[in-house]
Formats: sequence, structure tokens, C-alpha cells
Amino acid sequence: MNISFLLHRAGQTETVNQILRHQLLWLLLLRVVLYTLLSIVSYFFGGASFEVILMPRELMIGFLFTVYLASISSAIYLLMSSVSPRTFGFIQTLLDTLFATLLIYCTGISQSIFTSVYFFPIIAGGLLLPRKGGLVAAAAATLLYGGILFCELYGIVPDYLVRLGYVGNKGFMTSLNHFSVQGLTFFLAAILSALFSLRVKSTELALSKSLKNYDRLAVLYKQIFDNIATGIVTIDRFGNITSANNAAMEITGYPADLIIGREFSRFFSQLKLSAPRMRQSTDFERVDGKTIRLGYSHVDLRHEDDGRSGDFDHQKIVTLRDISEIEQLERQMRQAEKLAAIGMMSAGIAHDFRNPLTAISGSAQVLVNEFSQEGSENLINYELADIILRESNRMIDTISDFLKFSRPELPNREWFSLRGCLSEVIQVSKAAPSWPLSANISVKFSESIDIWADRKMMFTVLSHLIQNALAFCPPGRELIEIDADEIKLSDSGDTIRITVVDNGPGVTEENRDKIFEPFFTSRADGTGLGLAIVRQIITEHDGEITVDSGLLGGARFNVYLPLPS
Repeated sequence: MNISFLLHRAGQTETVNQILRHQLLWLLLLRVVLYTLLSIVSYFFGGASFEVILMPRELMIGFLFTVYLASISSAIYLLMSSVSPRTFGFIQTLLDTLFATLLIYCTGISQSIFTSVYFFPIIAGGLLLPRKGGLVAAAAATLLYGGILFCELYGIVPDYLVRLGYVGNKGFMTSLNHFSVQGLTFFLAAILSALFSLRVKSTELALSKSLKNYDRLAVLYKQIFDNIATGIVTIDRFGNITSANNAAMEITGYPADLIIGREFSRFFSQLKLSAPRMRQSTDFERVDGKTIRLGYSHVDLRHEDDGRSGDFDHQKIVTLRDISEIEQLERQMRQAEKLAAIGMMSAGIAHDFRNPLTAISGSAQVLVNEFSQEGSENLINYELADIILRESNRMIDTISDFLKFSRPELPNREWFSLRGCLSEVIQVSKAAPSWPLSANISVKFSESIDIWADRKMMFTVLSHLIQNALAFCPPGRELIEIDADEIKLSDSGDTIRITVVDNGPGVTEENRDKIFEPFFTSRADGTGLGLAIVRQIITEHDGEITVDSGLLGGARFNVYLPLPS
């Protein structure tokens, strides 16, 4: 038997004792009320010509005073002392049988009209002290009643009864008959009161158990309602919010005391409850101004009102869920499926076109060299062969981009100078025939900045960013600025930030999340893979790339590469 069980039993015992003390106080009060009413009845009958035996008024007042004094003293003792309530109850039951015996003895014994007063302690003892209380009171009443019958049989009666000419039972059999009938009645009442008390007690235990189960279920329901991840809002038939759990408040940002009791449409006007009950979604603006993607559904509840069929109380339960992350995962899954399709397509393209294109490019290069040596007579052939060579090389570069995107390599990181890598990129870019002579690249960071990355992959990143910026610069006055510095982000260590800014038209707000997706491009000659490859490489380096507006009026691409601790 562990300590917690003992404490639980001790708490139950203390509660039972408190209830019994309260009931005993009521017993003392009822005793006072009973004998007060009996004195009033005695006064009423004493003033009329009824053939009943009553106490003299002086004796009745003394008797009533004794009852009051005993009851008040007992109540004070019960409240002030730590006496056992059961022991106190047995004593009070015996005291009540004694009071009843005195009353009956003074009002005619066998001819007394107050014999039924014995049932007060018998029934009270049976109810307050099950099993034993009623039987003890019945036994005491039987013995005391037998005692006063014995006194009556031998003429031991109050003097005022003799003066009134009282003649009691003088026959032994008559007294025995009175004793037997009353005693049997007393014990029968005691047994019935005990059975009734046991039935009441079992009912109370069952009710107490039901209440405990109900409280436990209520607590469980409250915990589930408050801790479930899905937001739940209940609405009455008038459209007012009756309850909202913690998840609903976290999702919407509204505190419970603000929305409960208010109209649902006032705070959730975007939610259409007249639509079908299937899961729906909408854009929802929280209290803090943040817009989330909110998934919701609703169901109607019907409760019968007072058992009358056809009369129902319509209520609704609305479930809420922030599905912003779920939709983001769905987009990522679609992106992954798209990437898988790109990989399969790229492998086919590489297999079917790369080798023939290499042969075409090589043959076109031979023709260009031959036609360039023959002079102006083959100028047209030279230009056509040059077109074939240029376009073949462009298709080879496109296929290479597909292969880079579909089969990315793991970065082989090392320390190297960012300025040195950028110089190689600029040198290769300016050597291309398509590079405009008017383009100006301004490098604004020092040679002391080193980065921890894959040099070949960073070459690809910088090359794509410069080519992308150049494509949107105004012809004849192309300007690109490249800067880099070391910063410290709050949620990570040291980070290298690389910015590439151009003086083009910039990127619109709605396209800033789309330009890094595969095949999204606004260029007529673009494949839509350059920036997708850039983001893929930066992500493999545990970095991040963003785009916003620069000081030159065009787009500014920000690359963040973490440094090792």
C-alpha cells in the first residue's frame, strides 16, 4: 500500500466526516424544531377541551429548556472538538430516545399521544449511521418504553397524573401487548431506515463515481480541446462564437476574450460556411498583419430541445489549419517531380543530341576556317557556316545546363580567393564573341576575402549571375557592380555575402519567387535554367540566394555562403 493511496483514503475519510458533522448539526436543529412544535401543540390542546394527557406548562417549559440546552451544548462541542462524528451520533441518538421517553412518561405512558416521537431517533440513527444507528436507537427505545410500562404497571407515575384520576394499564398482559407491538414497530422502522440508508448510500457512491468520471472526462476533453493542433471554433445558431481552443488562437492571432461572444463573420469574413463541408482553403490575414494560407471545414450539430421532435438548436463546429507549410511541401513535391522529369529528359537529350552536335560544331569550325582564308568570294558561305557553328555551340551549352541541373555534383570545398575566381569569370566572359564592348563590370571588394566552397561550382554561379545581369542591362551602357563582405547573422556564424547589381529594369515583386524555378524565363533566348542552377549550387553549399532592388535601379542578387566555425 503506497503513500499516495493512503493519502487518498485519508482525504476521503476526512470528507465523509465533514459530511456527517454537517448532518449531525441538522439533526440537532431538527430536534429543537420538533420539541418546539410539540410544545406549541401542547399549548393548543391544553387550552381546549380535548381528552388528552399533557404536561403542566411549568414542566413543559423546563423540559423544553433542557432540550435547548442539550442541543446547543452538543452543537458547540461538535464544532469545537475533534470528537468522532460516529461516536457523537450514537450519543445523540440515545439522548433523543431519552427525551422521547421523558415526554411519553410525563404524558400518560401507554395512553400518551406522543409515542410516535420514538421514530425520530430511530429513523435519524438509521439514516445517519447505517446498519447500527437505527438498531441501537430501536433497542434503546424498546428498553426505555418497557421501563416506563413497568413503572405504570406498579403505579410509579407522576403525582399530577394521579390527581387527574389517571388510571393506566394494570394488567401484565396488556402492558406486554403494548411492549411487544411498540418494540416490533421500532425494530421494523429501524430495519427499513437502515435499508433505505444503504440504498441512499449506494446511490450516493454511484453518483459520486459518475461525477468523478464526468469530471475526469471533462478534464480530458478540456485537455484535448486545448492541446489539439487543429484549431476548433464553435458557433451557435445566431452565428456567435461560443468557444475557441488554443490552436485556433495561435493560428489566427485573436485572443479568446476578444472573439468569444462576438459574431463569427466579424473576424472570419473570408470563410464561407455556406459552401460544402469539404476541406476548403483561403488567404487569411492574422492580427499581426501576416497573411497565411488557412484550410478550414465545418459541420452542423443538432441537439433536440426538451425532447420535442422537429425543434432543433443548430450549431456549427469550424476546424482551422494553417496549411502554408503543407502547400509549400506540395510545391516542393511538384518541383521534385519536375526535376525528375528534367533528369530523364536531359539524359535523353545528352544521349541523342550531344555527340551529333559536337560533330556538327567541329565540321562547321573547319568550314569557317576554310571560307575565311578564301577571301570575299565565299563571304556568304562563311557567314552561314559561322551561324551553324554559333548555334551548335549554343545548343551544346544548353544541353550542358540540363546535365548540370539534372545530375548535380557534390561540392568539393576548399579555401580560395573570391577575387581570383571572379577575375577568371570576367576574363572568360569578355572573351566570348557576344560580350558587348560597352559593358562595364565594377568590382568593389578587396582581394583579402576568401570563401569556403567548390571553386568550379562558384565559377558557374558567378558566370550565370553576370550573364543574367548583362542580358537585362540597357544596350550601350551596361553596368554591373559586384561586391562582397563578411557579415554575422543572428542564427548562424560568419557568412560571406556576395551581391551582383545591374542597371536594368529589375525584377517585379510577383516574379521574385519564380525566377529561380526551372524553365521560368523572360528572355527570348533563355532556357530558364541558369538561376535554377545557381540556387541549386548555393543550396548544396548550405547557403541562400535572394533578389531585391539595387542602388543602380535594377536587380540585386544576394548570395550568402556560410563559413566554417
